Amino acid sequence: MRAAVFREMGKPLVIDTLADPEPGPHDLILKVKNCGICGSDLHMTEPTSIMPLALGSVMGHEFSGEVLAVGSAAASRWKSGDRVAGFPYICCGDASPCRNLTFGHSVCPKGASIGLGQSPGAYAEYVRIGASGAYRLPESVSFREGAMVEPLAVGLHAVDMAKMPRGATVLVVGAGPVGLSVMLWAKFLGARHVIVSERAEVRRAMAARFGATDAIDSAQPMTPQAEAIAGRPPDIIFECVGAPGLINSTMMEAPRGCRIVIAGVCQQPDTIMPLMGILKELELQFVLGYRPADFDYVIAMIASDRIDVAHMITDIVDLDTLPGAFEALRKPAHQCKVMLEN
Repeated sequence: MRAAVFREMGKPLVIDTLADPEPGPHDLILKVKNCGICGSDLHMTEPTSIMPLALGSVMGHEFSGEVLAVGSAAASRWKSGDRVAGFPYICCGDASPCRNLTFGHSVCPKGASIGLGQSPGAYAEYVRIGASGAYRLPESVSFREGAMVEPLAVGLHAVDMAKMPRGATVLVVGAGPVGLSVMLWAKFLGARHVIVSERAEVRRAMAARFGATDAIDSAQPMTPQAEAIAGRPPDIIFECVGAPGLINSTMMEAPRGCRIVIAGVCQQPDTIMPLMGILKELELQFVLGYRPADFDYVIAMIASDRIDVAHMITDIVDLDTLPGAFEALRKPAHQCKVMLEN
């Protein structure tokens, strides 16, 4: 099969020919239909990353596809041609459904992540997944939408972990794919005000389509602007950028008793002022990944037309143009979610 391979730090991905994957007894082989580019992929290929990607890896963990081959133990549940979104973790198959299939939390100790350096991902023509990590797509859900299930599950899990009260005032820092997903679910699940702080004009405009009720000037202090809009300071601030220094600056600006949810992935050493958190009695909640129930919920909401995610996809590329599109995202312009389509 053809795949985009990470061969050298600081160099573009290389399109290469690799052996086709073979299914184990509890596995499925998918013909990849769509796969999104994630900011984590970019960070892992940068020299400053504390979690560098192994050379020779195939990335891609936001994907959907069509079942091509079925392992012997999964033949009663899946068949060739089935349409699925993939949970990017392969469990051992000892128990199905896997009791530990929770990405970023208590994952199967004998399993492997997909597209993050352990098992090859979906920047390719085919990908191997665990049958317990296959989520059936209704006919009303397109493959493009299916590849959006994973990033939408990230935002859903972040909002869930925020313990957001109904009618809350929410401030979201950053309107990239994670920030947009957080805005969508915060509004959907009952926030009264969803205020976005974002530098890029194109992303501020996109935020309005994904639940943001207001936008503020990112160059000015955030909390006074939010209070002027909502009549009260924010109850929750979501940090969805992951830039060094941003957690501390958010703590400095946050009102007393605020909950700060860190969904942005900073892969460099960073510094905070603990005294500021102490004096304000701030809550810092770091979040990672999602749970299987999040995948089920996202698919159901897309299938019932209760959420519309298609507008988050700004660019469609094929395998040959993927390396260039990947590098362009290091200094994004109009792009939000860039999607590989086979």
